[in-house]
Amino acid sequence: SLVMPLPDKNHQRVFNKNCLPLVDVVIDPYLVYHLRPHQKEGIIFLYECVMGMRMNGRCGAILADEMGLGKTLQCISLIWTLQCQGPYGGKPVIKKTLIVTPGSLVTNWKKEFQLGSERIKIFTVDQDHKVEEFIKSVFYSVLVISYEMLLRSLDQIKDIKFDIRIRDEGHRLKNSAIKTTTALISLSCDKRIILTGTPIQNDLQEFFALIDFANPGILGSLSSYRKIYEEPIILSREPSASEEEKELGERRASELTCLTGLFILRRTQEIIIKYLPPKIKNVVFCQPVALQIELYGKLLNSQVVRFCLQGLLENSPHLICIGALKKLCNHPCLLFNSIKEKECSSTCDKNEEKSLYKGLLSVFPADYNPLLFTEKESGKLQVLSKLLAVIHELRPTERVVLVSNYTQTLNILQEVCKRHGYAYTRLDGQTPISQRQQIVDGFNSQHSSVFIFLLSSKAGGVGLNLIGGSHLILYDIDWNPATDIQAMSRVWRDGQKHPVHIYRLLTTGTIEEKIYQRQISKQGLCGAVVDLTKTSEHTQFSVEELKNLFTLHESSPCVTHDLLDCECTGEVHTGDSLEKFIVSRDCQVDPHHQKSNSPKLLSMSQLKQWKHFSGDHSNLTDPFLERITENVSFIFQNITTQATAT
Repeated sequence: SLVMPLPDKNHQRVFNKNCLPLVDVVIDPYLVYHLRPHQKEGIIFLYECVMGMRMNGRCGAILADEMGLGKTLQCISLIWTLQCQGPYGGKPVIKKTLIVTPGSLVTNWKKEFQLGSERIKIFTVDQDHKVEEFIKSVFYSVLVISYEMLLRSLDQIKDIKFDIRIRDEGHRLKNSAIKTTTALISLSCDKRIILTGTPIQNDLQEFFALIDFANPGILGSLSSYRKIYEEPIILSREPSASEEEKELGERRASELTCLTGLFILRRTQEIIIKYLPPKIKNVVFCQPVALQIELYGKLLNSQVVRFCLQGLLENSPHLICIGALKKLCNHPCLLFNSIKEKECSSTCDKNEEKSLYKGLLSVFPADYNPLLFTEKESGKLQVLSKLLAVIHELRPTERVVLVSNYTQTLNILQEVCKRHGYAYTRLDGQTPISQRQQIVDGFNSQHSSVFIFLLSSKAGGVGLNLIGGSHLILYDIDWNPATDIQAMSRVWRDGQKHPVHIYRLLTTGTIEEKIYQRQISKQGLCGAVVDLTKTSEHTQFSVEELKNLFTLHESSPCVTHDLLDCECTGEVHTGDSLEKFIVSRDCQVDPHHQKSNSPKLLSMSQLKQWKHFSGDHSNLTDPFLERITENVSFIFQNITTQATAT
């Protein structure tokens, strides 16, 4: 059994004025049977927070566990317990619960609440089920609603007395002044829980908004918070900071940690590795083909790029250049389509883009048809095609999750599936919310005939459980490493039965390698407050950084490996740390003073510890990788098991 802590005498004096007998609050054995040790600890933490036992007069909590650790289950266990029991005379603590979540996760919450109809009555708001039904009924105790529907139904919801409120994916609401947050604040309820699987410690503005929502006023006003905490902490991170400024910043960060650490809990996936099968993670560098190299060179020699490197243009034309190069890495036909679109456009507000594309059509064959694209026109697509074939041959009963950031690229990948006769399903931004869970459940079913799940990372970044797939391929790279971490968490999580294979495809020597290096070394972030949930595409690049981005390396099989200064000729397991290539930055706020619990983004020195495969790949032992080496110039590999986890 799992028994909640008893309130102390001070708590009894404030909350038990009728002197009711003190009784144990016990989690239902039906639930306890399904709970992991870390989930039991999480429930105790949430219970102490919402009961005001950790901070006098404060009943808010932030559960910031990484994805896949069961934040939903912990909340459901707490709700069921508080609806039935309480420490004073056994009287239930809550009657009605409000859960606000992204629209794509409403059905997911409903599914996870299936504890038996006699236990919790849950009502989900959608197009066919309005809030009025919940108000009129005495049958339901839990209301689950999307952020969008909350705004539409705010007038009705204001009239309902909720005893506890849960805000899912809390990091999405970054600005305390936006409509949805204002709407939530207007609902009177002391017991508040915020759920977020994304690190919240790297942006002090976001951190304030979350803390102030969970426990209003605990950090004072925003202006005083900025003066007391944010400004000294940011200033202390500047390379030019004096010793006094560094000391003050560290002291204020420590004070902020102590103040907020009582109601923030974050655990990483490391605590459940012993329950998961091995994860084999591969970074595969794919050689660009001749057409890509020629087009790449033309783009880099364009007047727009030259002016960017001279700092002569405004309005961020470098983003147009970056976008064109990324399209080219995925497949030249994407670039061809963009050129044709601009040729047909009558507007003149994209002159830089037209100038960038000038002369590129002459590189394509005269009769080029983008609809009839071939795999041979993209080094990365060739590797993907071979990889899918070998997985289908060697593991015919296993399935693949194929991820891209772009809808147009997904269209190409879908066409590849059709050409090879692979059964597929697809989830992107156009997929109706009402159909998403059905698509996911169908893929995860052991009876599913689907081989490939095509996923848009933008549409499926949160909440999706895709354990039906044991191979995950990241076809293109995002500036934000959290995007890839989220994608991997879709398949490597509780319930996965097979070893998980992750393949990250990068085009050798191109901007994709540069973005990867920027991710893992966190270069250019010194002295800046960076929110890892935002894309760095909107960062202002220096001319030196742009010169690095706008360079094609044709002679090296892996520029990233060159940077490691590694002397291996094939496979390596250990190596010295490479401090000179790391521009690191600690989290500004670590709620638990536990460095091991802070988010672990791969660094260059860690990458040196991975296995390295180069040249003729003769030492490859991976049955999947050894069959796709023809267009591959280099491979990094890391295997995570219970024994190797640190």
